[in-house]
Amino acid sequence: MNTNHTASSRVVVVTGAGTGIGRATARLFAARGATVVAVGRRPEPLARTAHCEPLIRPLVADVTDDPEGLVRQVLDAHGRLDVLVNNAGIATGGPLGTLDRETVHALLATNVVAPVLLTQAALPALEAAGGVVVNVSTAVGQRGWPGNSVYPATKSALETLTRSWAVELAPRGVRVVAVAPGAVDTPIGEHRGLTPEELAAVRDWQLAHTPQGRIGRPEEVAWAIGMLADPRASFVTGTVLSVDGGALVA
Repeated sequence: MNTNHTASSRVVVVTGAGTGIGRATARLFAARGATVVAVGRRPEPLARTAHCEPLIRPLVADVTDDPEGLVRQVLDAHGRLDVLVNNAGIATGGPLGTLDRETVHALLATNVVAPVLLTQAALPALEAAGGVVVNVSTAVGQRGWPGNSVYPATKSALETLTRSWAVELAPRGVRVVAVAPGAVDTPIGEHRGLTPEELAAVRDWQLAHTPQGRIGRPEEVAWAIGMLADPRASFVTGTVLSVDGGALVA
């Protein structure tokens, strides 16, 4: 295990890096001098993430497809992997009575199965580097989301994985942490196919349950991810950090 590396020498993989929290996270690590592999399914958003950022390397890939191949591409290009940010996720769904098998399977495949298999594929490289896994959950994973229950259930599973992996991988020198964002200004509502009226209703519900009375910014979540992944956080593992304006404790 090698822990004698600086933040500027690290290689960081960020999934779902085309927009929102993933984009902000990729840019934060690049600003700190890390080489960032920005993973996403669509080349155009990834190109915008990497615009004027020479340390961000776009990698068009679907995290549900070939995790071993994705990790192999990273190692072939950069020789190491220090931080894996499992950020890619989907929030489709609806109330019971409207769900179909395809929707439920897609949520599980992207939000649970993909992080499991990608982390597993990356583990030898992470162990060699004394690396860090950062999982991106959601504040409602610890509370509930009436009318969209499967999405927070998948994120609750990701938090359980975070705690279990932290214990399992500590002897191998790998830390595992998570952040749980609350209401954040990202395109996730548009990706769900919500109309402007539906999105406004969701925002009203989120604001009513956020003591700070505002929507968070992707950069605020990225800061938390960067802090937890920093080598100076070497005694922090297994934690799930809420970044939610007080929503969880309200």
